[in-house]
This record gives sequence, structure tokens and C-alpha cells, in this order.
Amino acid sequence: MRLRVFFYALAIAFFASCASPKKGNENFVKVEDGQFVLNGRTINFVGTNFWYGPIIASEGLGGNRERLHKELDTMKELGITNLRILVGSDGPEGVAYKVEPILQMEPGVYNDTLLRGLDYLLAEMAERDMHAVLYFNNSWEWSGGYGQYLEWAGNGKALLPNVDGYDKYVGHVSRFVKDEKAKELYYNHVRNIVTRKNTVTGRDYKDDPAIFSWQVGNEPRPFARDSVTKTAFYEWLCTTATMIKELDPNHMVSTGSEGLHGCEGDMALFEKIHAHKDFDYLNVHIWPLVWRWVDKDTFADSVCVAARMTEKYLTAHFPSAERVGKPIVLEEFGYPRDGNKDFKGEAVKFWDGVSISKESATTARDEYYSYVFDRLVKSCQAGEPLAGVNFWGWGGYAAQSEVNEFWKPGDDYCGDPAQEPQGLFSVYATDTTTLELIKKTNEILNK
Repeated sequence: MRLRVFFYALAIAFFASCASPKKGNENFVKVEDGQFVLNGRTINFVGTNFWYGPIIASEGLGGNRERLHKELDTMKELGITNLRILVGSDGPEGVAYKVEPILQMEPGVYNDTLLRGLDYLLAEMAERDMHAVLYFNNSWEWSGGYGQYLEWAGNGKALLPNVDGYDKYVGHVSRFVKDEKAKELYYNHVRNIVTRKNTVTGRDYKDDPAIFSWQVGNEPRPFARDSVTKTAFYEWLCTTATMIKELDPNHMVSTGSEGLHGCEGDMALFEKIHAHKDFDYLNVHIWPLVWRWVDKDTFADSVCVAARMTEKYLTAHFPSAERVGKPIVLEEFGYPRDGNKDFKGEAVKFWDGVSISKESATTARDEYYSYVFDRLVKSCQAGEPLAGVNFWGWGGYAAQSEVNEFWKPGDDYCGDPAQEPQGLFSVYATDTTTLELIKKTNEILNK
């Protein structure tokens, strides 16, 4: 009897070991000696932003798996294997300039169809040896983010910069990092996602090698310069990172920061945040047109200015990366297409008068991208901390609406979020010269 029980227990243990992921065989990306390493090999990359991936991967509203497969296959052919992806939008539907369908309709109440879309996306990426950077929150309105969590916590209706004004919006959302109830609702969302089991693969997210890193949010900012808010900002970021590491010790964690801009011009704060033991690498974003480094009327002739300002901004973060011994990813950058469109009246928004047609040429963009890609290659060859870049963003095979400048339900998703003109910074599958630059750079990086 004892012998039978022994062999029965042994059989259970054997089959359990076969069914369970073996950590020693998992292909998790890590940081070693200031570089990204996968299975003992240093990796560098030109990736992209593909925030809408889980939506088109779903079987519900907005879903289009045929398009998803085509997009992933095309990106793979270009050597694009690092995709930065939004883990859904928050709050009610029908809000101007916000992405739909909504993932988290109320705190902890999810659209399960979209969650299964995320599962499917990760499964398809795994088949193609691709990696996802998954971010949970947003300091901007286009997915709910700060403002929606504040509304749920009883701080009044979420504001919209395009409606209520930028200054009023900033003043309101600066309260997020100091609001304990809003932050706890956010922490619950993080726990719900990190501890999820993939319904397609049966694998826990924490054991999924398709995930490159978890990210606190998209462009987190304190939105204020006083020491109390900055301290609360630091503590929120680090608390989130530590919580994620406790739930999932296998994956890297990143901030999603713009860099100096994301810390209100405080480089010491940026370095202090990224020196924390639970952040694995540094993030920087760069937007020459948005940040008014170039004027909309001259950007086609001012790529040299954009490149010079980019070099200055980017390399200002190198000393911090070297001191903390971690790599940097320039995970957002973009440049508009050539030409202008007819615009009557005084320009207010940075995009007023800028062409968004996918028929417009990309000469200036290609020139700027060439600078960024060459800078990445130079960094990798010289042992500098820049280890990867993600352009914004992948438009792929999206069709442009003939009637809507801004995204409306039923329009194709492209790289531009709902609060900006569709096509402003998107890279489409028809942008052959841009795609060739991407492919050639990834070939150089992967030699």
C-alpha cells in the first residue's frame, strides 16, 4: 500500500512538473552590466508603440484579428519585436477624445472580451518571439488615467485639456499622486493584471516570457514643482514598482517617464527614481514638434535643429544612467509628415496646419528617424547607455477616415491616440522609405 501511494505521488509530481513552466527555460529579458540580456545575449532594438494591440486582438467591438496577424507579421519582417502596449482605458464610454472600447468601466469591473484580447495578443507575440512593454496608467486624458481615478475617488468629474484648458487640467490631475484613495484604486488595477492567467496559453502573466516589462504608466508626471508633490510622486512610482516585483519577480519594471520633462525639469528627481532597486531601466521621450523645438511652418527644413536638440536632451540623461548602471530606452519619439494642410484662423494647437494625410511624403521624418537610429547604433557600439528606441507609433494597415480628423468609434485604430489628429505621427505600411530605415537598423543591431 505504501509503495502504491509512493508511485502515485511520484506520478503526480512528474505530470505537475511537465504542466508547470520551468523557470530555468524561460526567456526573460534582464539587465546585466547596464545592458539588456536575453539568454546570455545582449539585445538592442528599434521597436514601436502599438497601444491599441489588445483592442484589435479581441473578438468584440474594434476587434480585427486578421488585421492583427498582418500587423504583427509585417513588424516581425522589419525586425520590430518590442511593442509598447496600453493595458486598456478607464471610465465611462462616450467621453470626447478617449479611446473606446473601455477596459475598466468601474474600479475592478472589466470588459472580459478586451482582457481576452490582451491574452490573445501576448500569445501571438510569443509565437513570433516578440516582447511587450505593458503600461497600466496614463497621466493624459485619452485613456482615462489620472483624471478618471480622481473622479472615482470623489474628486469631481475628470477634466479634458482640449475642453477645459491645459492649465486647469494640470492643476486638477496634480492631485493624483497625493490622493490615497485614487492610488489604491490604481494599485488594485495593477494587482488584477499582474496576477492574471492567460486564457489562451494557460500561463500566468508572471511566467510569460512575451512580457518585456511592466510599466507604471504613460508619461507619469507630478504636474507640480513643490517638494510635497514631488515626494508623493517618487513614493507612488517606487511603491508601484516594489508591489509589482513582489507579485512578479521574473519581469523588469519601468516608469514610462519622459525624462527631464516628466520630472518637471528636476534631473535629480529623475535619477533618484531610476536608482530605486525595483526599476530596471530608464525611459526618455522626445517630441520636437510638440515641445516647440521646431515650428510647424518650418519643420521640414529644421531637422538639423530637431536633431541637435534631441542630442542635447537625450545625452543629458546619460550620466544618470551610468551612475545607476542601467540602460535607457527612448520609448517615444515622433516627427510629422511633409507639407501643411489648409488651416484658417490663428493656430492654437501644435498640430494646427500640419498634414496628416498618409499620401503626404515623409522626407523630413525619414531624415529625423535616420538621426535617431544612427544615434542608437553609435551608442551600442560605443558602450553608451542608449539600448533601444520605440518610435510613435505603428499605424500599419489602418485606413484613414474621410470625415473625421479625430478618432471616432468605428474608425480604424492607428498610432495616434484619440485626442490628436489621426495620422499625425503614425507610420503606415505604405511608408516604404521609413520602413526600410527601420529594417536596416534592426539588421545592424542584430548582427
